Amino acid sequence: MAESVKPRRRYESPRRAAQAAQTKRDIVTAAGMLFRERGYGVPLADIATEAGVVVETIYRIFGTKAGLFTAAIEALLAGGASRAETPVAERPAIRAIREEPDPRKQVAGYAATQPGIHRRAGPLLRALRDARGSDRELGRLWDEMETRRLDGQGRFVRMLADHGALKPGLAVDAGIDIAWTLCSLAVYDLLVLGRGWSDERYQSWLTDALVGELIGGGTPPG
Repeated sequence: MAESVKPRRRYESPRRAAQAAQTKRDIVTAAGMLFRERGYGVPLADIATEAGVVVETIYRIFGTKAGLFTAAIEALLAGGASRAETPVAERPAIRAIREEPDPRKQVAGYAATQPGIHRRAGPLLRALRDARGSDRELGRLWDEMETRRLDGQGRFVRMLADHGALKPGLAVDAGIDIAWTLCSLAVYDLLVLGRGWSDERYQSWLTDALVGELIGGGTPPG
C-alpha cells in the first residue's frame, strides 16, 4: 500500500516578508516623489528605476498605475509609506483627538492635521483633479478620494455629535458638509497659494472657522 504524502506546508520567511514590505515602501516613496515632481505622466519605468526594482514588480504589487498612484497619495496623506500601514484611527494624531475631552481642543487638533496633508499630498491631488476629465479611471479615483475624505470628516463630526458638542440646531449632515468644505484642498489653495497665507495663519483661521461653525464660541483654549 502506497504511503500517503502529506501536502507540503507553505513556509513564509519573516525575513522575506520584511523584504517584501520594504520593497513596497520603496516603490511608494519613489512614486510619491516622482509623481509630485512630474505629474501622473511619469513612466512606470522611471519609478521602477528610482525604487531599484523592475516594472513587473510594480504591476505585481499594485496592479495598475492608478493603483500605485492611490498608494502614493495615501502615503503622502499619512506622512510616509510606513505610517500609511497603520489604520487611520490608530495614528497618533487621530488617537490624541479622540482621547481629548475638550471638544474645542479636539477641533483644534483636527485643524492642525490639515496643513501638512495639503502640503504633502496637494501636488498629486491637483494633478488628479486636473486629469480626471480625460481619463475614466482617474475620474473614478478622484471620486473615491473625495468619498474617503467625506467619510473621514463625517466620522469626526459624528464624534462631536456623540459627545453633545455640536452647536444647537446644527444637523449632523450640515456639520459634515461644513467640515468637508472648510478642510478642502480648494480652500487651502485659495488662501495659501492664492493669497499667500502661511500654513500657520491658515491653521489658525481653520481652527476658528471650524469651532465657530460646528461648536460655537471663540478660539479654543491653549
